[in-house]
Amino acid sequence: MDILVISIANPILIGVYEDKKLIQTFTQDGKSSDIIPKIFSKISEQYAMKRLFYVNAPGSYMAIKVAYVFLKTLSIAKKIPLYASNGFNFNQNSPIKALGKKYFIYNNGEINLEFIHEDEKIENFMLPLHLDETIFSTNNLPQYNLPAV
Repeated sequence: MDILVISIANPILIGVYEDKKLIQTFTQDGKSSDIIPKIFSKISEQYAMKRLFYVNAPGSYMAIKVAYVFLKTLSIAKKIPLYASNGFNFNQNSPIKALGKKYFIYNNGEINLEFIHEDEKIENFMLPLHLDETIFSTNNLPQYNLPAV
């Protein structure tokens, strides 16, 4: 089974895919460090994991770090590949909350930090019904997308 983790915002979304089709969804609010291990415990009891996919940018730094460390450890221990993609692929290219009133905006292949209009619609993250491998990369390191303060 393939597993997709979207943990850059609440609720945390984890999908189980068989033959690229979503067969089970886990959705829970909370901290990545609390939620991800509990859900993966359930998944490992029911399924043999073959590949791991996750969102590595942009969003909560801590959520990205926690997901990466957890999934990379699992990837090494179980000898299964880990792939990454950006969050804009899972929220209809909608702005993603950053700091304060600023949002990450994806425009012309670049991620920028900007203020948005109050009336701009923010889409929720969604697990795709069909897993599109072409939007993922083996370059799976977290990408933080913010300048140093």
